[in-house]
Amino acid sequence: MAGEYNVTYITLDGHVEVQRYRYLYFVIMFTAYVLIICSNSTIVCIIVLHRNLHEPMYVFIAALLINSVLYSTNIYPKLLIDFLSEKQIISYQACLFQTTIYITLSYSEFLLLAAMAHDRYVSICKPLHYSTIMRKRTVNVCLVLSWLLPTCETAVGIVFFANSKLCSFTFRGIFCNNSIYNLQCVSSSALSVYGVFMLVNLSLLPLIFILFTYTRILIISYQHGREYRRKAAQTCLPHLLVLISFSCFFTFDVIIVRLGFNIPVTTRFVLTLQVISYNPLFNPIIYGLKMKKIFHQLKMLKCRIKSK
Repeated sequence: MAGEYNVTYITLDGHVEVQRYRYLYFVIMFTAYVLIICSNSTIVCIIVLHRNLHEPMYVFIAALLINSVLYSTNIYPKLLIDFLSEKQIISYQACLFQTTIYITLSYSEFLLLAAMAHDRYVSICKPLHYSTIMRKRTVNVCLVLSWLLPTCETAVGIVFFANSKLCSFTFRGIFCNNSIYNLQCVSSSALSVYGVFMLVNLSLLPLIFILFTYTRILIISYQHGREYRRKAAQTCLPHLLVLISFSCFFTFDVIIVRLGFNIPVTTRFVLTLQVISYNPLFNPIIYGLKMKKIFHQLKMLKCRIKSK
C-alpha cells in the first residue's frame, strides 16, 4: 500500500484485541464522547445565555471547554469507526490533518490556561485596575492568539514533515499524533529542533508563566486575611486542578510518545484512552462544581427540567 509519492494508507497498530472487544470499546467510547459533548456544551451555553457570566474568567472557561469539544471531535468519530472496522487504517493526508488539529488544540489549552492565570492575577492582586486591564479587546486578543499561534507554528512543522520520505507505514497508536514523526526514513534534525522550539514556546513558557502567576497570588493572598485567602483559593483551585491533570497527560503524550519509549502495547492503549477522555470529561465537572455562579445556574436548570 506504500506508494511512490507517499500517498498511502497508514495502519493504526495501537489497538488491543479490537476484533474481540470491538463492541465493548465502541459503547464505552461512544458514551464518553456523548458525555463530553453534552457536559461541555451545557456549560458553554449557560455562560453564553446568562449576562452575569459575561466576565473574562467565564469567557476563558467557555473557550477552554470549546477547545475540549473540538479536541474530542478530531479524535472520537474516526476512533469509533475503527472499532467497527476490519482494518484500522487512515490515509496519509487525513493523518497529517488529524495530527495538525491535535497538536494545535493541545498547545491552545496551555495558552488558554495562561490567559486564565493572568486574569486571576489581575483580579486578585490588582482589583482596582481589573476593569481597565482586562477589557473586552484584551480578552479577544488573548483568545485569538491562543488559537492562532499554535495553528501557525504547527502548520509550519507539518509542511516540513510532509516533504519528508516515509519508510514505515505502521503507526504505533490509535490515532495520529506526535508519533507520526517516527515514520520518517531519516529523522530530520531541522524538524527536531523546530519541535523543541514549539514545545518550549507553546507549553514550557506558558507553564512557567502560570506557575509564577499562581505563586504570586499565593504570596499576596497569605499577606491578607482569611476571607481574602478563601476567595483566592475558591477561584484559583479549579484552574490549578485542570492545569495539573492536563500537564500530566501532556507529558505522557509529548515526551514518552515522541521519544518512542518501548512501553507495552496494552499500557500505551490504556494511557492513550485516558489522554483523550480524562480532561474533556474532567474540565466541565471541575468548573461546574467548583465555580459558584456556574453551579448555581446548573441547579436552576435542573429545577426547571424537573418542574417540566
